[in-house]
Amino acid sequence: MTIHEIAEFLQGELVGNGNVEILRVAKIEEAGPGDLTFLANPKYQKYLGTTRASAVLVPTAHDIGGRGDEAAPALIRVRDPYLAFLRVLKTIMPVVDPFPTSIHPTAVIAASAGLGVNVGLGAHVVVGEDVVVGDNTKIAPGCVLAQGVHIGSDCLLYANVTVGHNCRIGSRVIIHSGVVIGSDGFGFAPKPDGSYEKIPQLGIVVVEDDVEIGANCTIDRATLGETVLKKGVKLDNLIQIAHNVVVGEHTVMASQSGISGSAKVGKHVVIAGQVGIAGHLEIADRSIILGQSGVSKSLKEPGKTYFGTPVKEHRKAQRMEVAFRGLPELVETVKELQRKVETLTKAIEKKS
Repeated sequence: MTIHEIAEFLQGELVGNGNVEILRVAKIEEAGPGDLTFLANPKYQKYLGTTRASAVLVPTAHDIGGRGDEAAPALIRVRDPYLAFLRVLKTIMPVVDPFPTSIHPTAVIAASAGLGVNVGLGAHVVVGEDVVVGDNTKIAPGCVLAQGVHIGSDCLLYANVTVGHNCRIGSRVIIHSGVVIGSDGFGFAPKPDGSYEKIPQLGIVVVEDDVEIGANCTIDRATLGETVLKKGVKLDNLIQIAHNVVVGEHTVMASQSGISGSAKVGKHVVIAGQVGIAGHLEIADRSIILGQSGVSKSLKEPGKTYFGTPVKEHRKAQRMEVAFRGLPELVETVKELQRKVETLTKAIEKKS
């Protein structure tokens, strides 16, 4: 596509030479000839004068200014440069579909399994006894569906996903590579001799519709009953969900966070990266827990933002952080006041 064609496609205003063909998309600081980039965050404004890109998507209100340099990239003014960039990205570089459209001859399928219409199974997929897979679901190479697993329609399982026995997955669920659903919960009872007796993990995992689970997440089965990811939950990579946890509808979690056993997380909760939530707690709807926070008590008021370890309301945590940073100066002030008090005390004692 030429720059002119892209401007028309986006219904944007073109400033500069529109005849150059765009071959790729790139970040503004790395772009070169033939590349399209975008400027959405003001902190990247400094790169606009040095970028070697052929064209840049800029906000509608962007000041064009004096553009006497013929080598300057063409500008396309649009309402939202980032969304416009994504539209072009999907057009120029369509997403590669890694999923099988048929059943590979090396797939192992139990006789009692039931496969819906238009199911795709990649190389070396294992489908166990009494497994049910819904219509249009695609399962990439190396996945294992253990006995009794139920998977809905229109799901995508990337390579090397394992779903443990009897777990249930809804429709339109996306599960990325390396995920393990239905691993044993961490349950051990101490014995008198100091060793541990493993507690049987007899429950299952239920993943409801429209959930997406990032790479290398682990979702433990319940000790008894169910571990549940409710409708619309989105998990980043490298997240641990322990046994009997319930994550409410449309909650999102960023990478390296973990929820301990039997915790209940509400709806529309936002959990940032490296957050730890202790077991048996309740997190209210619409809570926001900022990165690297440690939650050691239930958060029962909906819609509040929290930060810190142990977690506190964000504004209180900010005030405490400001005070903490001032502690060295405060200590010196206290020492100086102490010295003055001692001097005054000695002077009073001499007069008396």
